Amino acid sequence: MSDPEFCPEVPIFTMQTKAFDFDLPPELIALRPAEPREAARLLIVHQSGQCEHCHFRDLPRLLRKGDMLSFNDSRVIPARLTGLRPPRAVGGPEVEIEITLHTRLGPQRYLAFAQPARRLRARDRLHFGNILTGQVLHREGGEVELAFDQEGEALDHAIARAGVMPLPPYIAKQRPPDERDRHDYQTVYAAQDGSIAAPTAGLHFSHDLLRQIDRAGIGRAMLTLHVGAGTFLPVAAEDTAEHVMHAEHAELSAPTAARINAARALGGRIGAVGTTALRTLESAANEDGLIHAYSGDTRLFITPGYRFKAVDFLITNFHLPRSTLFMLVSAFMGLEVMRAAYAQAIREAYRFYSYGDACLLLRKP
Repeated sequence: MSDPEFCPEVPIFTMQTKAFDFDLPPELIALRPAEPREAARLLIVHQSGQCEHCHFRDLPRLLRKGDMLSFNDSRVIPARLTGLRPPRAVGGPEVEIEITLHTRLGPQRYLAFAQPARRLRARDRLHFGNILTGQVLHREGGEVELAFDQEGEALDHAIARAGVMPLPPYIAKQRPPDERDRHDYQTVYAAQDGSIAAPTAGLHFSHDLLRQIDRAGIGRAMLTLHVGAGTFLPVAAEDTAEHVMHAEHAELSAPTAARINAARALGGRIGAVGTTALRTLESAANEDGLIHAYSGDTRLFITPGYRFKAVDFLITNFHLPRSTLFMLVSAFMGLEVMRAAYAQAIREAYRFYSYGDACLLLRKP
């Protein structure tokens, strides 16, 4: 486990949530990714406010030999299941229930969001075709705890057969998930099952682009953060200090920490591929920016005023208004810089959100 010394309580600087709002034309929400992956556009944002327009395939020439990229290798599971609750009395109706798994509690048990949750109570059984059966152990609001009739790898395989990819709400409202999403909504280097949303900055990398990065002398480090249910939730509180951050499990090994530290010692910059990689690195860093092994949950909530310790540049997609992710990039570059950059991206018809285009955010050295 990580030493608490290296992940101190971070003060949340108070700001009005409305400061992070902006208007986005709905036609700029991407419903499919660019093809090929690296054909996505890339907006380079400097801390001076200057912006440059490139494509993601240009990344190897935009970085420097000796830089280190950190990737989140978490794999998205097909966590959305549609099941039937049998009648509770003779002649009663079956009820269709949609389940989104979000936290594994044990070999057989998951926490999940249910819709309509009000039609469930403890001891109800849910049948997901002929593949999987679960029983409700507990319900609180829209969340249920389920115990399945299979466990371990057998349960993983059953979920993979019964489930579909948990597309973000802004896509799922416009089209259903399909077989393409099983490929599109997954990074090519995904290795550790556990996320219910993709670490979307990584979706732009192809195997060929990764080989080009290697040939350019840019290092690669793998870490894991399992993206949880809170990633799409807007901040409902009027003040950022009142927001409770969702916990997500993160892993960074001692050998990986040593490689990152060695790259920095030789003058390389440390880059995060996505906000999840950034939050893991910042959770694992001490006040001097030295990275240590980390294993555990992180609730790190980054808003303007946060002092970054470990990350020099960030590759990330365009985020939702009033979201913790737009707050994070505003902390990284400055709120006015990011508001101006997003306004320029909207004028230039960049594609937004999970399947959209990307930014390369370069802080001053």
